[in-house]
Amino acid sequence: MSAISVIHLSKSFGDVHAVDDLSFTVESGTVTAFLGPNGAGKTTTLRMILGLVTPTTGTTTIGGAPYPELDRPITTVGAVLEATAFHPGLTARAHLEAIRIAAGLDASRVAHVLDQVDLADAAGRKVRGFSLGMRQRLALATALLGDPGILVLDEPANGLDPAGMRWLRGFLRAYTHQGRTVLVSTHVLAEIQQIADQVIIISAGRLLFSGPLPAGSDLEELYLEVTG
Repeated sequence: MSAISVIHLSKSFGDVHAVDDLSFTVESGTVTAFLGPNGAGKTTTLRMILGLVTPTTGTTTIGGAPYPELDRPITTVGAVLEATAFHPGLTARAHLEAIRIAAGLDASRVAHVLDQVDLADAAGRKVRGFSLGMRQRLALATALLGDPGILVLDEPANGLDPAGMRWLRGFLRAYTHQGRTVLVSTHVLAEIQQIADQVIIISAGRLLFSGPLPAGSDLEELYLEVTG
């Protein structure tokens, strides 16, 4: 079964067609790179997959069901859409604890995800003092709280230094080696080429390419060719 399916998906905002009859699948156990120019419709598509935006037409499913029909979404799919949605006066631990309690998750999950994203030493610090890279790690920790089998990430490398990007690359590869699935939107092509199993490229809300990167190909060259 596909982890994520997008079927004839369209979304218009007035006269603007943000997504136009888009269809693709994300296979289980893969890192799938979701690429396109600024304004291509990537974030709108991710938000429709996660039930945050209602499609004009078409459907999306996660593990075979639309997001609103998932029994406990936090245990099925985790998402990072932005790294700024934190109360600046809360510590990293307090932020995660509030979400854990609301979701009815085991108390051990907070310490576990802080360790997963290498923020254990900063757990007692207030978020207002976090760098953008640390906020990205906290956003990822939040997505991991429910121990989901699927991650949906929008520009997770923003604010990460080279060491942080190397860490993220290793984390995502290890995550999928457990049979889990990652759909990641990014502009950092050299990084994602090292771990992507599948590539989806869109522009103006329409599909341009979907499939594995051809052997011996350079992702940047493919991207520029199909979007040019």
